[in-house]
Amino acid sequence: MFRCRKRNWAIIIIPFLIILCVRMYYWTERLPLPVPLELPFDPCKGKIANDTITALKYSKTFIVSAYHDDREQNVTRMVAIVNYKKVEDLYCWFCCSLSGRVSVIRAAITIHQDRVASHFGPAEIMCLEPQLCYPKYVSVHSSPKGEAKELPSFEIQNFWPKFSFFSAEFTLCLSVMFGNYSNVLQFIQNVEMYKILGAQKVVVYLHNCSQMMEQVLDFYVAEGTVEVIPWPIDLYINFSYFWYSHKDWLYGKTVVLNDCIYHNMYRSKYVVLNDIDEIILPVQHLRWQTMINSLEQQNPESGIFLFENSFFPQNVFSALDSDFNVSLWKTVPGTNILQHIYKEPNRVWINSPRRMIVNPRKVVQTSSNFILRGYSRTMDVSRDIGILYNCREHRDEEIPDKYLIRDTAIQRFSKPLVKSVNEVLAKLFPRKMPDSNKYFDRFTNILNY
Repeated sequence: MFRCRKRNWAIIIIPFLIILCVRMYYWTERLPLPVPLELPFDPCKGKIANDTITALKYSKTFIVSAYHDDREQNVTRMVAIVNYKKVEDLYCWFCCSLSGRVSVIRAAITIHQDRVASHFGPAEIMCLEPQLCYPKYVSVHSSPKGEAKELPSFEIQNFWPKFSFFSAEFTLCLSVMFGNYSNVLQFIQNVEMYKILGAQKVVVYLHNCSQMMEQVLDFYVAEGTVEVIPWPIDLYINFSYFWYSHKDWLYGKTVVLNDCIYHNMYRSKYVVLNDIDEIILPVQHLRWQTMINSLEQQNPESGIFLFENSFFPQNVFSALDSDFNVSLWKTVPGTNILQHIYKEPNRVWINSPRRMIVNPRKVVQTSSNFILRGYSRTMDVSRDIGILYNCREHRDEEIPDKYLIRDTAIQRFSKPLVKSVNEVLAKLFPRKMPDSNKYFDRFTNILNY
């Protein structure tokens, strides 16, 4: 009888213990140690971090920004870069606004799924915010003990996000500008195209660029169109040692895209994510707004829209290339996108890159090609509605010219684009500009032919 009773208890207890262990693991991964450790005699004295990237002491972790997020619970999410091979425990030190005391919470660290084969990459550090704390600043430390004054403090952004209006309808988040970027003409053309399509703000994470490109950025910053965020990633990470290929990493491309989404979550109704040499181009509409309105009406549960790549190689010009190279633009280095109207056929056996227009409040975590975590359905937009116009040099094997397809979608915007670019160039380089009226008229007539 005794043995039989013991066996019955085991049958009941063992499954219960297994379920309990699984639940405890889940709770620990998702929201670890919700009860804060109070440090009553340690007032908030940390030095406020003003750099774009901040290295944590005694840790292979770099913090970019901290954001309040109450879409599920009151948490602070930090966009970060971590060493995947040396992930260690971290603790959030919250500076409570009312009491001026520090409350310590263990952090949950989420590694991005789409990381490249390297030691470092994008991650998310998340902590529950203590009740009745209302923190404005948070520090991160590898220990729950110490002195707050020795730690950098990060301002928690988006803490009061419920605005009744957005400062921008569309904000464009570009990937990192690096490699001493000097494609001035194409950048100006792209920014003017973004404005024509409906963008009010363009965010550039700047690693480095040419002197002329810096002048262009200064012009657009003064105009209010461009926001430049310094991105000195190589001051913190040795690319030659840690990266198998920094081209795959693209100087932290995924990190800046995530930061840009959270940075504009409550400032912009929509966020557009693409590279510097790309334009999400409507085919049936003339503006992003009318295109997105149409897509949302047909797909009300979708807040994430993916556009498939159409590659227009820079080494293939239109038949009218000599007429397109007007004197007005000859003094400016770079590619003239209106010359490139031949695209490669869609190669179905290759996973073609995609870029996105998203409702940022529906996004938790993104890669450069798709949303990793979100609160909305994703829609693959048909090429009949919109394409990703990608005009750059070949990185892969070239396709013979005879297989290229003529696509003049970009030339639908030629009149306003030429006018806008000419105006910008005249303001930027007034001494270099010749009398351009005859060139403008001739160019416009050619495009309308």
